[in-house]
Parts: sequence; structure tokens; C-alpha cells
Amino acid sequence: MSVKSCEKVEKSQVALTIEVGSAEFEAAIEKAYQKMRKKINVPGFRPGKAPRKIIEGMYGAEVFFEEAINIAFPEAYEAAVKEQELQVVGYPSVEMVGEVTKEGFTFKATTPVYPEVTLGEYKGLSAPKDEVKVTASDVDERLKQLSDRNTRLVSVEREAKEGDTAVIDFEGFLNGEPFDGGKGENHSLELGSHSFVPGFEEQVIGMKAGDEKDIDITFPEDYHADLAGKAVVFKVKVHEVKEKEVPVMDDEFAKDVSEFDTLKDLKADLKKKITEERQKEADRAFEDALMEQVAANITADVPDAMIETQARQFLDNFKMQIAQSGIPYDQYMQMTGMDEGKLLEDAKEPATRQVRMDLAVAAIIKAENLDATDEEVEAEFKRLAEQYGMDVEMVKKYLQAEQVKDQLISQKAVAVVVDSATATKPEKKTAKKAAKKAEDEAEAAEGEEKPAKKPAAKKKTTKKAETEEAPAEKDAE
Repeated sequence: MSVKSCEKVEKSQVALTIEVGSAEFEAAIEKAYQKMRKKINVPGFRPGKAPRKIIEGMYGAEVFFEEAINIAFPEAYEAAVKEQELQVVGYPSVEMVGEVTKEGFTFKATTPVYPEVTLGEYKGLSAPKDEVKVTASDVDERLKQLSDRNTRLVSVEREAKEGDTAVIDFEGFLNGEPFDGGKGENHSLELGSHSFVPGFEEQVIGMKAGDEKDIDITFPEDYHADLAGKAVVFKVKVHEVKEKEVPVMDDEFAKDVSEFDTLKDLKADLKKKITEERQKEADRAFEDALMEQVAANITADVPDAMIETQARQFLDNFKMQIAQSGIPYDQYMQMTGMDEGKLLEDAKEPATRQVRMDLAVAAIIKAENLDATDEEVEAEFKRLAEQYGMDVEMVKKYLQAEQVKDQLISQKAVAVVVDSATATKPEKKTAKKAAKKAEDEAEAAEGEEKPAKKPAAKKKTTKKAETEEAPAEKDAE
């Protein structure tokens, strides 16, 4: 193999002209013969036993060329990339140059490479940062969540009302015939949860244990195709009506749901935790706003391959989320009418931002000559082990030291930006709402159609690890 030329082209691509010599091509032809000979019929020889020369004599010397090229190409391409010290970020497009003979062949491979990045401003930036405040109503809301989790359902001998849970059997009929997915037994339905077809729960209200009733429902026009807009009848039987038994908010409640002896102490702990959570959220939002600026400030000719790879990663993450919810991905796509091609297209915008973010972080690491010591890596392993209640050696089975080191270095790069930045007061929410309202009215006046909300691809940001403790600040009163 010899590289005849190596030229930079647009979009951070490199065009390599590579020649495969006679010796390399001969070795590839021999491999092609060994692979293909069993599939070639030659009179007088058992399958796979005909000599190469006989086959070439019958079918021509070029009979193995195509397969030999497929065999020779990867090795020649990889050797050329290594020789030219290229950092490729995608698959090459290939075209043959000239004719293929026994003396070899020449091909041109155009491949995307890691772009040259020029950093813009990354120190001394500013971004708005929310001031953390926790009110008594915030604590009460958290207490209500604790109360809801400890609320019991108890049977009652009365008519069902909104907020109750009715245990029901139901079966739906379309034109007198049962339809798929329209039947359930001993189903617990919270009335007012709006988890059933509109109009169903409202008609269960007023029923009591033992009651049976036919409920007339018309499915919404945007329901799935088989039932959209159709009028159906549900036969419903109520087995039991249950109401919520809400615990009393007192010291006994605090003892039951926490390690505290008094409601006052529980409230104080909840306020502290809410403050810490909101401080972390404010810190992350501040980081994100700063790093978005850094990413926007870089100069780089980003190859399409990097964006497409990131978009595909977003889609894979989305598929994983769907799988974790217990719904098969194909079924989810069919139910929602989504198209994978559209999801990938919608993912390109956040993917572009993410790629630029990653490039910016890598450029800061290089500019600041950042690194992480073995001691820092080991300390991070210990911190993670304590956080997850695991043995350090067990954590090391799940995480490679190189991964942890890369994460620490990236965190240091973000810290360079954050530590030199200035936090400003955020715009008042009332002003934001007024501005948004004015913008919406202007768009309506101009007859503009608002872009559809992007589904699927979750935006990934380069920032401190989710487990990283945010810098401590004074608690809000």
C-alpha cells in the first residue's frame, strides 16, 4: 500500500488516494479464491477442489477481483489513515481510480476527520443565575407528596365520587361486537385521573359496589385509527368503592415517614433538601448557559458524520427510555404515528449543539493542558462507591479508570469556564411572560406557523457528572 495523495476538502474531510500493489492484491486474490471456490462449479472437480488457475481459465482472471478488492480495501485504508495520522470520525466514501489489473488497483477514499477547532471567548463570561428561595408552601407541597405516598385506600359503602378509586370490570362493544383492548377485570380506576377515554370516569361517579351500567362513549377523533370518532358502549360493573384515608400531619406522622421525632424537625429537613436540590439545579442551569456560549464561540468546520452519529446516539437513548417504560419501541412508534426518519431529522439541531459543546470542552482541555492524576481518579472511585453504597472494587467493574479520568478532566474544563464567570440576575418572570405574549401575538398577526415541538432526542450536555456535588452556597432564608 502506498498513499499517492492526501488532500483536505470541505467539511473537515480528507481525500486519500491509495494504491494497492501487486503483492498485496495477489494475497487478496488468493484469499478471495479460498472463500469463493466452494460456490463455483467446475466440471470434473468436486465442489471446492478446483485449482485457482483452472477457475481463472474458465471464467477469466478477473473472476476474483471484486471479492479481492473488498478484502484488500479495509487493510489498505486503515494503514493509510495510520500513516497520515488522521483522526477519522466516520465512514469513508470510496471510488475506484483507473482500471483493476493483476498489478493492483488505486482507489480514492474521502473520509471525515476530527475538525480543527479555534476557541473563542471562554473565560470571563456572564450568564443569569436564579437565586434559590424556599417558601413555606414549597415545604407544604413536599409534605403533601409524603402524605400521598402514605395515604391508604379504604372501602366505603356509598356512591363513588371524584377522587375515589372504583374497582371495576368493563368491556367495550362497537356495533354490538367486543373490540380488542376494550376489556378489563378488577381494574382500579381513580375517578378524576383522566386515565380513561373522556367521559368514562364521569359516568362511573355515582355508582356503588354491586352496580352495573352501560356507559356510552364516543372516542376522540385523534384516537388510534380503529376507534377514532366511533361511538361505543362499555358494560361496567363496580365491585368496590374506595376512598383515600389521609394521615394527620402531626409528630406521629413525622415519626412514621422519617427519622425525625417532630413535624417541625421534618419540615426543617425538607427545607434544607429542597434548597440543596434547587441550588444544584441553578448551578447546572448556569453551567449550561455558559457552555452554550463557549460552544457558540468556537470556530470549527464540523463534519456531517459527527452530527449524524450524535443524532443516532440521541435516538438510541430514546429507544432505551421507551424500553424502560415497558413499551416495545415498534409498538410505541405505531401508537404515536412517529417516524424514525423524522426523529433523526429533529435530533440534528440538538446533536449539532452537543457536538460543538464536546469540541469546545476538548479544545479547553488542550488549551489549559488539563489532566487528572491517578490519585484523583482513585478518590473519584471512592466517592462513587460511597454514594451508591457499593464496594470500590465493584464500582471498578462497571467503570473503566480511563472513563473516570476523562470525566474528571471534562469537569475541570467546565470549571475553568464557571470559575471565571459572573452570575447576573435573571430577567423577571413577569417581563419574560410579557415578552413571550408579545412575540406570540406578533406571530399570530403575521400568520406564522409555530414550529412543532421536537420529540424524542434528549439533549445531552457536557457538564459535571450528575453525581457531582454543587458548590455550596449560603442557604436561602
